Amino acid sequence: MTGQPAPRFAVSIGVWAVALSVYVLAVFHRSSLAVAGLAASERFDISASQLATFTMLQLLVYALMQMPVGLLVDRFGPRTVLLTGLAMMTAAQTLFALADSYALALLARVVVGAGDAMVFICVLRVVSSWFPVRRIPVFTQLTGTVGQLGALAAAAPMTWALGAVGWTRAYLVAAALGLLIGVAVLLVVRDSPEERHVRGPSTSPRALVGGLVEAWRLPGTRLGFWVHFCTPFSANLLTMLWGYPFFVKGEGRTPGEAGLLLSLMVLTFIVAGPVIGWYIGNNPWHRSTIVLSVVAAMVLTWAVVLAWPGSAPMWLLVVLVVVVAIGGPASVIGFDIGRTSNPVERLASATGIINQAGFYATLLLVILVGVVLDWRTPGGGTDYPPEAFTWAMSVQFPFWALGLLQTWRYRRRARSALGGVATQVPATF
Repeated sequence: MTGQPAPRFAVSIGVWAVALSVYVLAVFHRSSLAVAGLAASERFDISASQLATFTMLQLLVYALMQMPVGLLVDRFGPRTVLLTGLAMMTAAQTLFALADSYALALLARVVVGAGDAMVFICVLRVVSSWFPVRRIPVFTQLTGTVGQLGALAAAAPMTWALGAVGWTRAYLVAAALGLLIGVAVLLVVRDSPEERHVRGPSTSPRALVGGLVEAWRLPGTRLGFWVHFCTPFSANLLTMLWGYPFFVKGEGRTPGEAGLLLSLMVLTFIVAGPVIGWYIGNNPWHRSTIVLSVVAAMVLTWAVVLAWPGSAPMWLLVVLVVVVAIGGPASVIGFDIGRTSNPVERLASATGIINQAGFYATLLLVILVGVVLDWRTPGGGTDYPPEAFTWAMSVQFPFWALGLLQTWRYRRRARSALGGVATQVPATF
């Protein structure tokens, strides 16, 4: 915004809220398979590895599209890309509701991932355009936090819907929500207070690649990447696919208790997000310290749960989901680091680079957990013994080790490059 009066705060809130509703729906679509995993195994007669392929392909498409989507947002503006993503998710969930074969269901999840990939970067761009600098960290965290209401709706309510109305009707209702939200986006969302559509300059493919390279060269972008790599994958692993089977088969909990634990995870995310956003807005020099502390807590808690003789007590599982859930809002710190490390014309591109990290980690872990479960389950099938989950969930630890090492490494590099390019607030880490 140059030389224009700041938009009224209420108007900014309205535009953000409608854009945010698309992200809430995207998180719901992304997470809706978590409580339907066992039902999907029966519906399509598939193994654990084949079940993991649903989420694997969805995450792979999501991660691979992050940099292209960032370039699209910089070129065509967030409103256009947001509507495109919403249309793709609506069509994909309709196909998933009606699919009667494993191949069609896989195709549907691929398209869900492609549409989902277009949403979060758009909403963050709306935040940076509609709010003053001092409010951006808080609303960035609120975006990630409120978006988790979609995961909350995909926990207990989706469990109920699958049992009460069946697979097809439950997913058709979910798809229909996209039509209603699409109308609201068309009527309310603008790319900036001055213009409904903001278009970036048309550039050559070589120039686009050059912009991505320049963004990646900055230590702050790499620090944001590794922050996002090591913080969200454990929560994603549980909420997107393996949490419900882990609590029911691995820890001997009832379906109702498993649903409550997953719901508590989302509620914790919602409470922790604004607190972290407020804190880093006032203390940006502690951002990477918060990340390192949160990851250390996740490592310790998972180690205790997996080493516990027999099933872990309910209080310990509550501690686990609370600690793991905090990794979600901690991952958003990576975007704030990227924002303060890049010029505004590369903001969406840098965000795309950072946003892919946690999803690549989640993708690999979803695959590995499925493979290990099949390996440690006698005779195959979905009757996983608790010992199989102990082995499977342990594959997270090497990922944390790599993420912690790289976060520490690039924190030092970013701090030594404080005199480089920064925007909006001092580039402190």
